[in-house]
Amino acid sequence: SGNPFVVLGAVARRYHDWNMASLAIGAAALLALLVLRRFPLLPGAFIVLVAGVMLSFGIDLPAHGVKLVGAIDMIPSWPGLPDLSWREWTRLAEVAAPLFLIIYAESWGSMRSLALRHGDRLDANRELLALGAANLLSGLVRGMPVGAGFSASSACEAGGARTRLAGFVAALAMILLVANAGPYIARLPQPVLAAVVVVALLHALDPTPLLRLWRIDRDQYVAFAAALGVMIFGVVDGMLLAVALSIIAILQRMATPKIVKLGRLGNGHDFIEATDAGVDIDPRIEILRPTEPLFFANADLVFADIVARVRANRAAEAVILSLEETPSLDSTTLDGLIECDAQLTALGRRLFLARVKQSVEDTLRTAGADDLARRAAQNFSVSDAWKAANAALATPRA
Repeated sequence: SGNPFVVLGAVARRYHDWNMASLAIGAAALLALLVLRRFPLLPGAFIVLVAGVMLSFGIDLPAHGVKLVGAIDMIPSWPGLPDLSWREWTRLAEVAAPLFLIIYAESWGSMRSLALRHGDRLDANRELLALGAANLLSGLVRGMPVGAGFSASSACEAGGARTRLAGFVAALAMILLVANAGPYIARLPQPVLAAVVVVALLHALDPTPLLRLWRIDRDQYVAFAAALGVMIFGVVDGMLLAVALSIIAILQRMATPKIVKLGRLGNGHDFIEATDAGVDIDPRIEILRPTEPLFFANADLVFADIVARVRANRAAEAVILSLEETPSLDSTTLDGLIECDAQLTALGRRLFLARVKQSVEDTLRTAGADDLARRAAQNFSVSDAWKAANAALATPRA
């Protein structure tokens, strides 16, 4: 038991206990599968599985320490709920919660990656509803948890599946095998079965997705920590760690927003970042836009930065604040905005708001900041605010 690093270490230390017959069979099956992958029209996995069963009939593999799959007991039962005590139901719920997270994450990850690879469209609600219905039905007949497992999905794709009929055909094949090939399945060597699973998942070792995150400089640390977390702490704890790190990363990014200075593009109505060529900057009007929504964690920093910029720009007589990224105001942001307006007024500058959502305007009116709300209502765009600021200046620019 333990994480993969512990298991690999224990396996390496106990090399003298390795079963060479199992190792040879597994290695031969692995090599055969890799060679057969070069011939897409051949059912490589099926050929190797049949070869493994034939080898088992020809040689007494258990006598050489090679494990076989063994007989699978098929005991049909009528749908119904199990007769469990309250303590057992409580324990079941404790196990079901993390199992749900695992099935949800693995299934959606498998669906999404395969859909992107083949250009298919996904409806998340429909897919998850199907998973829920399948698990309810499986539970009623004492079945196993149902999910779009990564290994099974990859094996299905590797076998050439292209449509939903693949699942139906696989179900028919499973029924036929269980009904007619039970003794043959029981003779399947476990190393051969392991080799089939390994080859089906080989493409998952492709580091391209992680390398892409490093190249675009987005979420690479979260992804790397999530991978390590799953390997060290297990799937559930690793997923929870990844979620926590993602939330921390989002809060960190939102708490330190960049404030972009805007300028007028030519003589038109468009205002873009002042770093671009062909942008006209009026030194009398400071046009600013936070790149993240304003909320309690970043509001004070943003408003303090705005006041500092205005103090540094002695030529500025008006300030336009574009709030297009902010859908609503919490109490901290509301108080900060009102205080910022008061500070700018004390400095002899006038604040104009642009791209204000209706919910923000309503909050300003409810808080009694009617003058700010009126200025917000008058300026639907940055261009409107720029015209209003020009009109308010003693010597408006032509």
